[in-house]
Amino acid sequence: MPSVLFVFTSANKNLKDGPTGWYLPEAAHPYYVLKDSASIEFAAPQGPNPPIDPTSVKMFAEDKESTQFLNDETVKSKLANAKKLSDVKSEDYDAVFYVGGHGPVIDLAVDPINIKLATQFYQSGKTTAAVCHGPAALVNVLDKDGKSIFAGKKATGFSNVEEEQVGAVDTIPFLLEDKIKAVGTYEKAKEPWGPYVIVDGNLITGQNPASAAGVGKAILEALKK
Repeated sequence: MPSVLFVFTSANKNLKDGPTGWYLPEAAHPYYVLKDSASIEFAAPQGPNPPIDPTSVKMFAEDKESTQFLNDETVKSKLANAKKLSDVKSEDYDAVFYVGGHGPVIDLAVDPINIKLATQFYQSGKTTAAVCHGPAALVNVLDKDGKSIFAGKKATGFSNVEEEQVGAVDTIPFLLEDKIKAVGTYEKAKEPWGPYVIVDGNLITGQNPASAAGVGKAILEALKK
């Protein structure tokens, strides 16, 4: 059975000291797409109990997979025992998936251990996937030619319009759409909040919470190859 590493943020505060963290459906939806076909382990920069964005718990209180994820004893154990990124070896996994939430823009984007790990996954040709703000974890990752992994690639992530609509522009150090556009080709759904997933080589990206299940399915397809 293939193995997938889910990487969560350890950041619990944004630049304005507001609560942040990982975004519930962006972990829950891919998890339940993949769990019967892959072994899944969790990791975060600081290891156990990565902080969940409380807003996502409220917003997705009626969402079946999100509720299931919060009450799933296996998931609770995986979160409580999440590995520190410094203890993770890329060779132990077939794919890496970065869960979104505004947290990754704060910590994973500039975490040298994460950058090294993501570089190892990507440069070895393994599936490197991310949803919403998850691609922020990849903005400083380079390919074998020393270029951004977004260079010459199509990718997506949380759009500037969506940031504006949630009032988050001044709470984070950079806008993901701008970062991707600076080096690669950024694409998005026709309407804000619509599902949009791009597969370009071994890079898989999803735009927003509605894209999370689609990213899970794309990872599943990639693992079958």
